[in-house]
Amino acid sequence: MPNEFDHHHHHHQLLHPKFSLFLLCLLSPSIGSTAAVAAPIGICYGRVANNLPPPAAVLQILQTNNISSVRLFNTDPATLQSFSSTPTIRLTIGVPNELLPTLASATVHAALAWLQSNILAHIPPNQIHYLAVGNEVFLKDPYYIPHVLPAILNLHQALQTLGLSQTIKLSSPQAASVLSASYPPSSASFDPSLQPSLLPLLHFLRDTNSPFMVNSYPYFSYLSSHPFVSLDYALFRASGAGEVVLDGGLAYSNLFDASVDAFVSAMEREGIAGVPVVVSETGWPTIGGEAASVENALAYNAEVVRRAVEGVGTPRRPGVGVEVFLFDLFDENEKGGEEYEKHFGIFGPDGLSAYGLSFN
Repeated sequence: MPNEFDHHHHHHQLLHPKFSLFLLCLLSPSIGSTAAVAAPIGICYGRVANNLPPPAAVLQILQTNNISSVRLFNTDPATLQSFSSTPTIRLTIGVPNELLPTLASATVHAALAWLQSNILAHIPPNQIHYLAVGNEVFLKDPYYIPHVLPAILNLHQALQTLGLSQTIKLSSPQAASVLSASYPPSSASFDPSLQPSLLPLLHFLRDTNSPFMVNSYPYFSYLSSHPFVSLDYALFRASGAGEVVLDGGLAYSNLFDASVDAFVSAMEREGIAGVPVVVSETGWPTIGGEAASVENALAYNAEVVRRAVEGVGTPRRPGVGVEVFLFDLFDENEKGGEEYEKHFGIFGPDGLSAYGLSFN
């Protein structure tokens, strides 16, 4: 992208070059750092459906649309094997909640054996980006809370034994509800009842250069909180004085940025700085609920993609794109819950794009 600071250079030709650069740093905080950093865009491949296309067709859809990052929610062997023929695709592999007690109480040797027989037997290690250990445990399955970190530590030691702990990172996707306060973002804090379990996890993430994963759905916030949360604020269209949220010196024009930065603030409040936030699920439904439509789904997902590709970042971390996993590759017609839960698909089972979303 063009360097927006090029036009400053000739004003300072008479000054010492280093002083000139110093002035540029004063003019813009980002000149001292690198240019905007793009972030990967992944897609979630949920499979709670009876009409999914065969694996070869799924690979064709992903490659046609230049999607090279996929999140799976379990270790289904046939699904893992189907990706082993396509080395350009990197996987985030979910370890289901119900496996956590076994992995938590296992010896490192047993965790290593589990890793080898359930994952590495089916997919080469250089295709694995993350292991997502549990999913929304702190919200949905409090029974499993004490098992999250011990399972992660065992898997981490197993990866260290194999020399893979630098390339395969571990995290545990959280629901937004682990925050007891999120508005404004600078006031965000973790639920005090969860802090004894969350803080050791955050220390692990910091110490291993791993991301904090969060499933963030502005659609759900809009449903539960409008008229306080406007549709424009959820869909990246807020502009006027009444719509943009001012938080100290920062301005928030959308809920996505506000929710990511709320997690950044909550971590910093606990003394944890520098841990990236990866949005491990986000999306918008096309039918089945208020404001669910192909137009809104396209508006939302296209803007999430653009921000990652262009490295827009958030007000607290500008210029660093947020890695995202869009939910969902297909509609999942066997999901329970509200009708809209079945209708997050970005592609139809025929492989055609549901609403023309571009991933570039």
